Amino acid sequence: MKPRVFLVDDHRLFLSGVKAELAGAFEIVGDASDVDTAISGIRRLDPDVVLIDVHMPDGGGVAVIEAVTDTNPGVRFLALSVSDKAEDVIAMIRAGARGYVTKTIEPAELAEAIQRVHDGDAVFSPRLAGFVLDAFAGGGPVVDDDLDQLTAREKDVLRLIARGFAYKQVARKLDISIKTVETHVSSVLRKLQLSNRHELARWASKRRIV
Repeated sequence: MKPRVFLVDDHRLFLSGVKAELAGAFEIVGDASDVDTAISGIRRLDPDVVLIDVHMPDGGGVAVIEAVTDTNPGVRFLALSVSDKAEDVIAMIRAGARGYVTKTIEPAELAEAIQRVHDGDAVFSPRLAGFVLDAFAGGGPVVDDDLDQLTAREKDVLRLIARGFAYKQVARKLDISIKTVETHVSSVLRKLQLSNRHELARWASKRRIV
């Protein structure tokens, strides 16, 4: 029996191309181009493997994985992205993805990666494997004096923002207002001497607190 695969990417043309390439090797049970549709579709169809983009509005791939993991623990995720940045790779793996490959991958290699994830393997593009090894080699999270500057709530906001959640999603998860989220983010950036949320994500990933 062919593995049942669900596709998530916010570029419809790319999504159509991937679907056409993979249709012969897998049973494509569904697809989505936004976070909310992806979450509802995956929960309903319960596929074997989800091939998922990393950067999408409203939290991206991390938001989808975290939302689905509790309800459909058997689903395995393979990230497919144009990004080969360490912070993106690490954030997706910490969220629960079993692998991460870039969109430069050949169709046959992508099909093999999906099959391997279905079979229980962890799959990474060669250049990306080192990021994962470096990030997890030390075991527990790094203790950092800079973290001591932050309040407990600021740390909560930091982790969610670093995972790619939008302000409104952070507000919903923490049951606070969007204005309060913005205030916390400004405070965190000031205390850590960072300029924007992208620098914040890199800072958190390097310290393995994402």
